Order: sequence, then C-alpha cells, then structure tokens
Amino acid sequence: MSVQQNPVVYGTEDLLVSLCNSVTRVLSVATQSPVHYSGMVQRITKTCLKPDIGCFVLFDGGFSGLVIINFSAQAAMEIYQSYLLSMGMAKEDLASSFTSDEVSNVMGELMNQVVGDFTGKVRRELQTHITQNQPKMLVLNQQVVLSVDANLDKPEARRVTFYTATNNIFYLELAIDRTEFIKVLDFEPQERPDPDKLMAQAHQHAAPAATPPSPATASDTEELLRSLGM
Repeated sequence: MSVQQNPVVYGTEDLLVSLCNSVTRVLSVATQSPVHYSGMVQRITKTCLKPDIGCFVLFDGGFSGLVIINFSAQAAMEIYQSYLLSMGMAKEDLASSFTSDEVSNVMGELMNQVVGDFTGKVRRELQTHITQNQPKMLVLNQQVVLSVDANLDKPEARRVTFYTATNNIFYLELAIDRTEFIKVLDFEPQERPDPDKLMAQAHQHAAPAATPPSPATASDTEELLRSLGM
C-alpha cells in the first residue's frame, strides 16, 4: 500500500449516501419493486419518531449514531405486502392494518437487513467496525413526536425522503457524531461476500467422513484376553 498524495475524505454525507443505498438495495430486492430516494438532503437539528410507524436502531464502535425510518401507513403496507407476496404468500393471509404486530415484525426484520448491509459496507470500505442493537418498532396512530437520545457528543443530523414503487413516501433520519474518514493508504475495498459461493467452497473443503473402524478379529480378542490374564 502506498501513501496517498491527495487523500480521499469521507464525511457525513458520504456515510448517508452509503446508508441510503443500503435502504434502496435491500427494500428493492425484498419487494421486487423499485425504491428510490430524493437527491436533496435536509439538515435537521434532531431526530424524531413520527406516525404512522417509526423504527429506530442505534450503532456504536468506530463511530456512534442513530438511524430512524418513519413510514406512512400506506408505505408500510405496500412494502409489507410486496415483500410477503414476493415470497409466495397468499394475499388473503396478509394483515389488513398497519397496526398489526405482523407488519411491525416484518418492517423490523427489513430494517435489520438494511443496517446489516450498511455495517458490512463500513467494514469493507472504511476498514472500521460498528455494531448495532436490535431495531425497535413503534406504531403511532396519533400525531405524537418522540425524540430518541443517542448520547452523541457533536451530533450531525440529516433527513432523506424515499419513494416506493407507487410513490408512497417514507423518511430516513441519520444522526452521527461529527467525524471524517481520511484515506491515507491506498487499498482496494473488499468485495461483498457471495453466500452461494461460500457455501460451495465449504462443501468442497469439507473433510471426508471418517472411516469406521473395522470390527475386531477373533485373534485380536484372544490376545486381549491373554493380556488381562484371562
């Protein structure tokens, strides 16, 4: 690796774009329909959980932060239904209201996948490590705004607008400590691991099954008895 003459700097907006790309990738694959985000980002002073479904997750390690996604009822139901229908479930078996526990569980699972994808990219591309807690979901059917304290020293907060395939809207909010990653050594980011390839390699390198011991012969038995004085 060589020292960079003009080092590349990764700041808040770069981390935000990486997170937004994780959201669009995971949700687009899960729902088999396009999800995209606005090219304009809002600078905000605090992050809040808002109706109809608010989901948040904290992460810590190389840097600390908080991710919140606020879904409208329409956006949550579209994502929930598209996800389960793409998995082969019948429409009549799906929940009919966004207040259902099943909807919250599915949205929490997808949020977990989003943040997991993001933390993987942080490890590969920024060569640092962050951990996450289990995403928390809160169904709000009234106009209540709740703030989440992430205990950040110098917080920076951003909000991004997302659109589903049918143009239902949800919002992502990110709050992190003010930080910059400066690339001082030239390196190639690690490639995203391919689960199918890893499974194939594991089967190829699996140790052959141990050969079962052959049954003892009569002479072996007699010799053992003589050694015992029998």
